[in-house]
Amino acid sequence: MASIHDFTENMARGIANRTSRRSLLAVLGSAITGAAVIPVLPISRAAAATSGKNPQDPGDPTQCDYWRYCAIHGYLCSCCGGSASKCPPGSEMSPLTWVGTCTNPADGRAYIISYNDCCGSSSCGKCMCSRQEGDRPVVRPQSAQDIMWCLGTESGSIYNCSTAVIIGTALEK
Repeated sequence: MASIHDFTENMARGIANRTSRRSLLAVLGSAITGAAVIPVLPISRAAAATSGKNPQDPGDPTQCDYWRYCAIHGYLCSCCGGSASKCPPGSEMSPLTWVGTCTNPADGRAYIISYNDCCGSSSCGKCMCSRQEGDRPVVRPQSAQDIMWCLGTESGSIYNCSTAVIIGTALEK
């Protein structure tokens, strides 16, 4: 035990002999400034966004059984670099849409979901999901899911993936 004490004392005295108070304050100031910058460094928050930890939005947006996907047809943007409501980089959201009404299991309320295709230079090809709850015949195109919705975009008609954006609550029955 005495050897550890002697070693620590010798190290402390050696550092004290080689450094000045100003240099010690400079090092401490740099460390404090560096520690203050750590919270603003860029980090990946994708895992937190898709972890389903929001009690008001339960489920995993990368899975087909996610509550918002009750009338979706296509590749899930949450598996393609986007999210349930945002297109992946390099693609654009089509202004044309189909709609569905899905029930959120967290609060039991029905929400109107806008399904928008994201269009870009290539197809995603990951996490194909096709659910037909509330699907309508093509007689009402705004409610049909099997139509190519990329026609109104600048990038042309190359389908990438589909989003599910909440646009409001449905009226009570």
